[in-house]
Amino acid sequence: MKFEHLVEINDPMNPLIDTLSREQLWRGLVLRAESPKMFMPHLDEVEIVDREAGSFGRRLRYGELVIEDRVHLTPLQEVRVEVPAQGEIAASSLRMIIESPASAMLLVRFCYDDGTGEHPDGVDAMYDEFKKSAYLEADLDTVRVLRQLAADGKLDASLLN
Repeated sequence: MKFEHLVEINDPMNPLIDTLSREQLWRGLVLRAESPKMFMPHLDEVEIVDREAGSFGRRLRYGELVIEDRVHLTPLQEVRVEVPAQGEIAASSLRMIIESPASAMLLVRFCYDDGTGEHPDGVDAMYDEFKKSAYLEADLDTVRVLRQLAADGKLDASLLN
């Protein structure tokens, strides 16, 4: 199943939402990749196993399930997570792409590919709809956490260097 959606970060026409800079948003998306327990309370443990220029490997533990993946960083543009096929898990990916379609407007495009293909009907189609809903909620929660971190000054460059 492939699924993508946009989450609005800044809209100059909506004064009710706090504005984040592209840099704050970027630092927040990288933080989600480096410290995913802040965003996924059901995650038991995460270990960064290696770092290279522009990417790092992770080992994530959810109870008995251990997943190894690789995070690729395109500064100020995209965080991409690639999960190779392992055991019962199909190869999959998540891309978080920062978009700015208009001046002062920021969006994040979340693109999922769970590696299972499309299911037009039946139980699998119902399960796909459930997963889409869960992905959307998780991404909205991510943005809520990023907004709170930014409001607390925790996405400022001076704190991360």
